Amino acid sequence: MRRLVLSANTLAAPKTSSTRRGSCMATHVGQRRSEGCYIGDVHLAATRSGALDGLTAVVKDCFDVAGHRTSNGSPAWLETHPPAKHNAAAVQALLDAGATITGKNVMDEMAYSLAGENKHYGTPVNPAAPGRIPGGSSSGTAAAVAAGDADLGLGGDTGGSVRVPACHCGILGIRPTHGRVSLQGAVPLAPSFDTGGWFARDAAVLRRAGRVLLDPSSRQPAQLRRLLVATDAFALAEESTSRAIKPQEVDLASSSGGLSQAWFTTFRLHQAHEVWQQHGAWVTSTKPEFGPGIRERFQMAAGVTQQQFEEAVRHRAGVRQRMAELLGSDGVLLLPTAPAPAPPLNAAAEQLDAFRTSLISLTCIAGLSGFPQVNLPIAYVEGLPVGLGLLGPPGSDEDLLELTEKLMEVLA
Repeated sequence: MRRLVLSANTLAAPKTSSTRRGSCMATHVGQRRSEGCYIGDVHLAATRSGALDGLTAVVKDCFDVAGHRTSNGSPAWLETHPPAKHNAAAVQALLDAGATITGKNVMDEMAYSLAGENKHYGTPVNPAAPGRIPGGSSSGTAAAVAAGDADLGLGGDTGGSVRVPACHCGILGIRPTHGRVSLQGAVPLAPSFDTGGWFARDAAVLRRAGRVLLDPSSRQPAQLRRLLVATDAFALAEESTSRAIKPQEVDLASSSGGLSQAWFTTFRLHQAHEVWQQHGAWVTSTKPEFGPGIRERFQMAAGVTQQQFEEAVRHRAGVRQRMAELLGSDGVLLLPTAPAPAPPLNAAAEQLDAFRTSLISLTCIAGLSGFPQVNLPIAYVEGLPVGLGLLGPPGSDEDLLELTEKLMEVLA
């Protein structure tokens, strides 16, 4: 492994400067509403003045909004849960910082998919790649931000649900360090992986939202000096995607299996066990009519044994230790956010399954470690967006967002 030191030029300051289908109903005159991105009709005015004054935001429909039912991407969930009494903590934080919320967004069913296709509510149109999936599970939120409906979007990321749609829709997105954004009032999926993330088209807006959403008491200031390029991660990407975003190659050795099947299997089993602990009783009693892929994942989750889970927990601890040793307090790992551009809409199940395996092999790095990762929309392959991931040490979110803003000034 070789070390790369960020140049002074790179680190220079930036230049100053309750329906069943996706709804397209407008919430106020003049607001743009992108096709298939919305559920219901939500508009919340800012409650105070703050860091997000003048900005608009949209929200994934796993976050509670007072007086509205939360669908979690499932009609059965919508029908079996009452309207929320309070706004989710992250929603309230946006409002208290001066943002106006202009809609709640369609998402993948139960947040248990990375594709962005929903049997019940439809598939939001990917404005950056029409005819391609938008990515999920924060599908409608990413698509709405990419289309210019709002300045920022609040999403959730368990296995890649902010990073993947950000990549496919050609926008910025961050999965923060696990635990740094409150998930009070958000539907859980797999709590030890769940994070509240967000999207923006502009790096300065992405950073401003971080000042509002990130818990300052859990910050671990970092001086991010070293760029580490994960060659084994780039090996998982298609050649054209790798060539489009790959910086200078650095050898990335790993004593814990690297990005072998072990990391993917560890994430898959650990997550599935938690998913069943969270939702198994509801699934068993309600017997919802799940869409393709979601049904099979819940069936698999029901079958994970305690022994398999305990083995996954042990291996996950090894992954965390490996990543902590690798990054220290000043390293940034560069890797593809996704292995290729977004697959076509209505792709064969076999094609999507193969893509999902490669995809999770990349996204599980941040999930298993709990470290923050940002997607940078810096390149295109045959006219379709692909993204470069920046993964930093735990608690370095603010510094990673600062680096993102400076790099986007240069790369743009």
